[in-house]
Amino acid sequence: MAGVAGLGFLMALELTARRYGLPGPVTSQARELIFPPRSGGLLYAAMALTMVVLTWRQRFIALGAAIGVDVTFWAVRWATDFKVTDGHPFGNGALWVMLGCAVVAVTRRTGPERVLLLKGVGLGLLLMAGRKAGDTWLLITSKTRPAVLDQYVATADHALGNPSWLAGRIVTATGPVGYNFLDIVYGQLAVAAVVVALYQLRGVAAERRFPRHHLVRTFLVIGLIGPVFYMIFPVVGPVFAYGTGTAHWAPIRLWPPDIHPSWHWAVADLWPRTPPPVGTPHHMPFDAITPRNCMPSLHTAWAVAIFIHSRKGPRALRWAGTFWLIATLCATLGFGYHYGVDLIAGVVFTLTIETALRSFDRGWDRPGIQLAAYGATVFTALLVSYRCLPLEMATHPWLFGPLLLLAMTSVIYGYLRLTALWEPGTAPARQPQPQPELI
Repeated sequence: MAGVAGLGFLMALELTARRYGLPGPVTSQARELIFPPRSGGLLYAAMALTMVVLTWRQRFIALGAAIGVDVTFWAVRWATDFKVTDGHPFGNGALWVMLGCAVVAVTRRTGPERVLLLKGVGLGLLLMAGRKAGDTWLLITSKTRPAVLDQYVATADHALGNPSWLAGRIVTATGPVGYNFLDIVYGQLAVAAVVVALYQLRGVAAERRFPRHHLVRTFLVIGLIGPVFYMIFPVVGPVFAYGTGTAHWAPIRLWPPDIHPSWHWAVADLWPRTPPPVGTPHHMPFDAITPRNCMPSLHTAWAVAIFIHSRKGPRALRWAGTFWLIATLCATLGFGYHYGVDLIAGVVFTLTIETALRSFDRGWDRPGIQLAAYGATVFTALLVSYRCLPLEMATHPWLFGPLLLLAMTSVIYGYLRLTALWEPGTAPARQPQPQPELI
């Protein structure tokens, strides 16, 4: 049923994108069978997820086949003088191997072995489908939402002290080293998620079954539900609404890649030097190219999910999850992609989804239902306050700033209490009390 629903969703996105003359997720993925993929590293990460159901011998064969296909593609492109201008020179082989595993599952496997292999293929393809669906969502937001709410969010952000402007100046001060370092972290978030997921799924090949809950599920649900709020609350971000669309020492990645900064229709070139003045916010028209992908910050949501799911791993994985969360928060603000209030909404959004997924797996109990409902209420209240009370938030920052942080902290505290209730630690054995001697 879930697979049919996912396929129906992808086809709906495909048809919607076609209405606007854009390539849909199915078309974009099929194109990467032959043409240079937009993310070769992510394709190999998706193949790694598929390989969790294989034996070590089969994994080496699959990896060798993927590399062989990529080398063949590279040789053909070199011989025909085909220049890779928009995409990676590798990654096609990983997609061919995943499809090959699906063919093997249907033609050479039976019973539980077929189901397990198809689940592995589905997991890898779902990661890529989620990425393609997200790209299509972003294109649709730019075409269907001609006006954005950046003035409302920027005004509300005064309650937090305009953290994007502060972080932007810090990143600028670090020069090309700091920018490129954060850019790598920001761009490879999905690969970091796969590393954590591979640890969680390390026993699938031996146990011949998947765990009930793992990071990939949370990632996909965040990517499925999050863009809906982009349509409800369209925001482009400070680097676009209050800047030229480029900053620091390298051009910020845009979609499509040939956007010219003059197309953005910014209010003024203020970011990150001068915070926007406090005034009555209004809807502002914006171009039909820049994605409205700020509220909530899904990069923050995904980084929080990585942090949560890395807590049960070894020390190195826990440190990596912490590092990726901090670096992602610095990048989202420092690159001007998000306002501070976006990040708060992203944290609440993730914890609510994580609570709902885990409650669904365990069977809906009272504490799980209460926290999921509370998180959804707080998230809704945040969006309503950004839209209806931005001027009050800006003029009374010492009141609303702590309230925003308190609202987020309350959800974090509730999640920690709930997980402690669901997974209590091992209590030390009670020592027998000495009995008084009877005289």
